[in-house]
Amino acid sequence: MRDNPKVSVIGGGAWGTALALTAARAGRSVMLYARDPATVASINRLHENTARLPGVTLDRSIVATGDPLAIVATDVIILAVPAQQVRATLATFAQHLIAGTPVVAAAKGLEHGTDKRLSEVIAEVAPLGEPAVLSGPSFAADVARGLPTAVTIAAADEALALDLCRALSSPTFRPYAEIDLIGVEIGGAVKNVLAIAAGIVSGRGLGASALAALVARGFAELRRLGDALGARPETLMGLSGLGDLVLTCSGPQSRNFAYGLSVGRGNAAGPHPLAEGIATAAVARDLARHRGILMPIVEAVAAVLEGSLAVDAAVEGLMTRPLRRESD
Repeated sequence: MRDNPKVSVIGGGAWGTALALTAARAGRSVMLYARDPATVASINRLHENTARLPGVTLDRSIVATGDPLAIVATDVIILAVPAQQVRATLATFAQHLIAGTPVVAAAKGLEHGTDKRLSEVIAEVAPLGEPAVLSGPSFAADVARGLPTAVTIAAADEALALDLCRALSSPTFRPYAEIDLIGVEIGGAVKNVLAIAAGIVSGRGLGASALAALVARGFAELRRLGDALGARPETLMGLSGLGDLVLTCSGPQSRNFAYGLSVGRGNAAGPHPLAEGIATAAVARDLARHRGILMPIVEAVAAVLEGSLAVDAAVEGLMTRPLRRESD
């Protein structure tokens, strides 16, 4: 990768805009693709994403476009679209990619229907690209405001991961390189399911003790699945695993926690494009079942979201499970 790489970000939402601003702060020339013409106009004319990040002034080096092919002549592509949209979004420009271009998934989820990680989706749909992922404890609003944030960037090739870290690093945004794609992606995906569970617990008014227990036992489930899939334990204990879990379960600034909070307060579970844990819950449950792994919290969340289990019955089921050693 050249010394001053050009960066393209796909996704005109809050997260995509925040990552475009991050790349600009790192001194990069940035092209931001957004489907909404009003978002493109707002960024180019007002230097602000008024719909998704109101009040945040964007660097003038960020140029927005509605043409997906305008972003392929670049050194790095960051995919900041929801996990379930990655495949369709990639298909619009994959054949026009310059061979070897890093394609970085910045969403956190598993593809519903295929059970694939997003790096696997990238490799399948865009074989000319080099798959990578960006994950870790990060709220779009905090990143956009320039608050200190540390994340993980993973790629199969360590040199590529380090190059991507250098391309996005700034005084307020610190990426760490990793080669354990499985660990980074499983940590980022499963923590969203657990955040929904945390929101349900809070919405039901079950107290701080119950919430802390859920986070701890949920992390044990995340580690069991990660171990079975080949993740490194130290990755799951890092920013993209435990670190992201703590942040996402901390309150309603997390979309997944906010969704669970609503369900816990008695509102019906339904679709929500920005709560990635909804689609991932069933995928994580099925991956665990196929490998004989116990993930009772994930099982309960999936059942509640599918409407086959009431919230109170789910809580009772978790509290009356057979007694066992904590480490089992």
